[in-house]
Amino acid sequence: MTTTAASTPTDLEAFRVELTGYAYRMLGSVFDAEDAVQETLLRAWRGRDGFDGRSSLRTWLYRIATNVCLDLLRGRGRRALPVDLGAPSAPVAASLGTPAGDWVEPVPDAAVLPADPAELAVARESVRLAFVAALQHLPPRQRAVLILRDVLRWRADEVADLLDASVPAVNSALQRARATLAGVRDGRPDLGPALDPADRDLLDRYVDAFARYDIDALVALLRDDAVQSMPPYPMWLRGAAEIGRWLRGPGAGCRGSRLVRITANGGSALAQYRPDPAGGHRAFSIQLLDVSGGRISRLTHFLDLRLFARFGLPPHLDS
Repeated sequence: MTTTAASTPTDLEAFRVELTGYAYRMLGSVFDAEDAVQETLLRAWRGRDGFDGRSSLRTWLYRIATNVCLDLLRGRGRRALPVDLGAPSAPVAASLGTPAGDWVEPVPDAAVLPADPAELAVARESVRLAFVAALQHLPPRQRAVLILRDVLRWRADEVADLLDASVPAVNSALQRARATLAGVRDGRPDLGPALDPADRDLLDRYVDAFARYDIDALVALLRDDAVQSMPPYPMWLRGAAEIGRWLRGPGAGCRGSRLVRITANGGSALAQYRPDPAGGHRAFSIQLLDVSGGRISRLTHFLDLRLFARFGLPPHLDS
């Protein structure tokens, strides 16, 4: 067998993070993305004799990853954020019913972001929760074209070769994808960028108020038009006053919670542990906060407990 760059699992493994970032943007799920990358590397290893070196190893792997993602997306509905769904939930008390829908999931920074500082700023913006949710509105091939061209900065001829398409077809798909994405953003409330790690004061005050369960202090940190959602439940609330009522009512079980700081989707995030009647605190949600104008504009609580292991967190904290 001719020795190539694709000859060893170690060489392939070097691409895991960037491939996971690509698959996450395509699929909107950290679990699906990791499965897709694992399948990509497995196919590459099994098909290494077919890699003839005419393209780079990176291009070859992206071709396989794109085909894997397109296969997974075939026939599947798009993932969304609750805020995409229209009117706020009503009545609020009915919102914690049966989980429904496939929601865009948070992702640990370490799983998808490059180590190179020169690439980090652009990569962080392209894994923001709102951006990944907006991508899910695009048809799969348009989604791939937009990510490859506008996020990863591939040339049109490179994308055309990867997708077995013509350059005019790629350029046309990119124009349609950009137009659709602009329409999605125009139709969504102005939620601002995700909370940056530099916004330590706002995050500190939020953590302190939540730990004390001081609802007045929490509400004071929110924009008047702030929204709150709790995937996978089909509920979202609009308005600081409405969120405050929820926290005093159905959400009162969060009193006494412990918050652990993490990073997700290019910004600061929190892991929430609620009091466990048996002692200590049990995993409850991963919280992502968006900020605008120095106040919190969105609170997204992800109640999928599988996420805790993915973030390297235990399911339970001792007292």
